[in-house]
Amino acid sequence: MTRNRSLTELKNIGKKIATRLNEAGIYSEKELRSLGAVEAHKMIRENRPDETLPVCYYLYSFEGALCDKHWDAIGEERKRELRKQISK
Repeated sequence: MTRNRSLTELKNIGKKIATRLNEAGIYSEKELRSLGAVEAHKMIRENRPDETLPVCYYLYSFEGALCDKHWDAIGEERKRELRKQISK
């Protein structure tokens, strides 16, 4: 059974990213996991329309957090899939 860790206990998620997630209504690993990296990224983008969101800083960080990997270790193929999904 997966623990429901706080966001800052996950890889790639520091205080700033956790704050952005909280502003979008995401407060725990369970909530992030149920939404997924793409939806979480979209929610932050909708919540902060005037802010440029670097994909590596948010989208890849969320995916890495959910896979327990550094964001750069998720692989180029997966990164391409994620970028396609956020452009829909």
